[in-house]
Amino acid sequence: MPGENLTRIEAQERASLVRTHSYDVTLDLTTGPETFRSTTTVRFSAREGASTFIDAITRTVHSVTLNGVELDPAAVSDGVRIQLDGLKDENELTVDADAIYTNTGEGLHRFVDPVDGEVYLYSQFEVPDSRRMFAVFEQPDLKAEFTFTVTAPEHWAVVSNSPTPEPQAAGDGTKVWSFAPTPVISSYITALVAGPYQSVHSELTSRDGRTIPLGVYTRKSLAEYLDADYIFDKTREGFAFYEKRFDYAYPFEKYDQLFVPEFNAGAMENAGAVTFTETYVFRSKVTDAIKERRVVTILHELAHMWFGDLVTMKWWNDLWLNESFAEYASTLATAEATEWTEAWTTFTAMEKSWAYRQDQLPSTHPIVATINDLEDVQVNFDGITYAKGASVLKQLVAWVGQEDFLAGVAQYFKKHAHGNTELKDLLVELEATSGRDLTDWSTKWLETAGVNTLRPEIEVDADGTITSFAVLQSAAADYPTIRPHRLAIGLYNRQGGTLIRDQRIELDVDGERTEVADLVGTKRPDLVLINDDDLAYAKIRLDEESLKVAIEHLSDIESPLARSLVWGAVWDATRDAESSASDYVRLALGNIASETESTTIRTTLNQLVLAATAYVAPERQKQTVQDAADALWELAKGAEAGSDAQFQFVKFFAALASTDEQLSTIAGLREGSVTLDGLTVDTDLSWELLIALVAGGAAGTAEIDAALAADNTANGGQFAAQARASIPTLEGKQAAWDSVFGSDSLPNTIVRYTGIGFQRAKDKAVLAQFVEPYFAALQGIWTSRSYKIAEYLVEGMYPAPLANEELRDATRAWLDANAEPAALRRMVVENLAGVERALAAQKRDASA
Repeated sequence: MPGENLTRIEAQERASLVRTHSYDVTLDLTTGPETFRSTTTVRFSAREGASTFIDAITRTVHSVTLNGVELDPAAVSDGVRIQLDGLKDENELTVDADAIYTNTGEGLHRFVDPVDGEVYLYSQFEVPDSRRMFAVFEQPDLKAEFTFTVTAPEHWAVVSNSPTPEPQAAGDGTKVWSFAPTPVISSYITALVAGPYQSVHSELTSRDGRTIPLGVYTRKSLAEYLDADYIFDKTREGFAFYEKRFDYAYPFEKYDQLFVPEFNAGAMENAGAVTFTETYVFRSKVTDAIKERRVVTILHELAHMWFGDLVTMKWWNDLWLNESFAEYASTLATAEATEWTEAWTTFTAMEKSWAYRQDQLPSTHPIVATINDLEDVQVNFDGITYAKGASVLKQLVAWVGQEDFLAGVAQYFKKHAHGNTELKDLLVELEATSGRDLTDWSTKWLETAGVNTLRPEIEVDADGTITSFAVLQSAAADYPTIRPHRLAIGLYNRQGGTLIRDQRIELDVDGERTEVADLVGTKRPDLVLINDDDLAYAKIRLDEESLKVAIEHLSDIESPLARSLVWGAVWDATRDAESSASDYVRLALGNIASETESTTIRTTLNQLVLAATAYVAPERQKQTVQDAADALWELAKGAEAGSDAQFQFVKFFAALASTDEQLSTIAGLREGSVTLDGLTVDTDLSWELLIALVAGGAAGTAEIDAALAADNTANGGQFAAQARASIPTLEGKQAAWDSVFGSDSLPNTIVRYTGIGFQRAKDKAVLAQFVEPYFAALQGIWTSRSYKIAEYLVEGMYPAPLANEELRDATRAWLDANAEPAALRRMVVENLAGVERALAAQKRDASA
């Protein structure tokens, strides 16, 4: 991996020398299972006499021809870069090479479907992996037209950025697809998806009168589960919303959405050919949270067609311009253009909690991050770049007004279409439409790290009348910036059995203390909620009286968004060891039954699991887990038949089940001797129940093999890997360890699911043996594995459930001894932060 890095300085130097015009890429996908033939002709201008390099990760370079002169491949290529000397004003370079298929989800990924033996390919190029498919100047500011010509088996579908042409027969069961040139785009959003994908087609009319063809694709063995009509409906709603709000017609000729196997991310915004994880093709029941997330993801990628694809950041330090905007815009579109009207509640429950968690890690960074090289940007696809950035944009919108914000965005698209931009280019347009000077805002919000904490300070007289009300703001010692916030304060009172907001004020908060004179003289309400409506990006605290009311009457709060804010505030205090994890467990179990929002339920129950298994004092963890599992089973039995809540309670009961009685219930559910009205144990839920039995020692290899035989699919293989790694014995954990560290042949998803199972340990002590081997392996896997596989190993095989001082000390020792590489250190630092936070929470819980 280190030899594949590219620094920002190198990219700047190359951009000062080179201007790319076009790529003609010819690919032969019929040459075997390991490599494919890739021939690239690049036309570019350059400074006369200059030297530079082009990126090309290859197995073999057959020939390199620069301006008609044959170069010696052995002399100019090292398998990663090709050196180019003596350039002219105008240049033509042709590189003929064998490129390598991957099974890591990077470059051109090759997958064989276990159901029917068919081969499926898809590309994934962000950040630096188009160079794995063709020779390319791999940086976002060297845009060009791309023309792809592809030879493939005649029964395949072949999809790229341009509309799919009618293929021509080439003999021997093959055909050739000759695509038209793309618009000027960056290399990382080019795409190739090929294989016997099944597709459904439709169309829509753009605001400029064009007919835009639509396609939805998936593997043959999943096609029966594809709900293409719904996907088309959400796509049309998104098109109409964005074209109106951005005041700019869709910038490409067609829009295909392709659900592909073994995908690392949720989706990727390839221009006109978006790829999605095929977990969004629902073969079994999923929670409403997942259904809503799919809609947000569809609209997120569609927003990228403008923000990221039409206009692209110059270098990866402005990655947030892509991701934060798409995250904000997709939530706005989901809430205003689809049936998922509580999308901002979901945003608060999931995105905001992700952002706060990331922003309190030692690895936090400004939204506009310092990106020195490709390894820096790889680790910056995080909660700062996505969720904090979107949260800050939401606050900016509250400050400048949504109409002025969107008007500025529209001007930005018109001015910079097909170009590359930096932060200042967007701010100029927003300042022009809003009349606000954003210099100070940008400095404090985009160029500094850390999250502020806001808490109310309330004084009342003997009659309960407020005599003083202030909002206090603090910052972490390492990140002391005090920021301006536009926020609302909600005053809630009990009316019958409900807590209802009967007063709201909106104001600007700045400095360490902001007096709120408008509330002086009013009757103190039952509950005061600062940052009501979630306009601001800040951690919030409840005053003592409001906290008591919230804990006692959380389920009575009428507003789902207000409930989500209270859930978040109490959880954040638990993570900060200000309140007891045991209290959080009781709060969650006592109030979750009446929660209506699926993502809030999912987020809260995930936090419940973490609190019970890692934050509660060690001597109480076993009993807490048992009690929580029993409570979840009772909640499942009492939930509405067939409801989302019932489904989630069963899933989380399985995640915590540990006693013989609980495991017997799990076995009965799986076999059908225990039933719940409205609950169907389908394929995926059956796997989850089996994994619970394996992790509890109540099932083993024979049951896993039988389940895989009955579900010999990609999903089944992933579940089976997780189940095997969940075997609670030392031998089981060692086998899981050996499978991923002892071989580099496993595909990305199997490595990932093995890590999930490895970290599930009924007796955490079984993981202690792996602390020393883990740290001994780190440098080796970083240098020998691809980035994504290394990430899955560094994070997934860390024995985090131990959460003890021995693991903390071993992690610190490795960090003290290893100053490089920075990206690897960052992952280990984040692992350490999780352990340190757990230890602090355990100490606080023990004192409760």
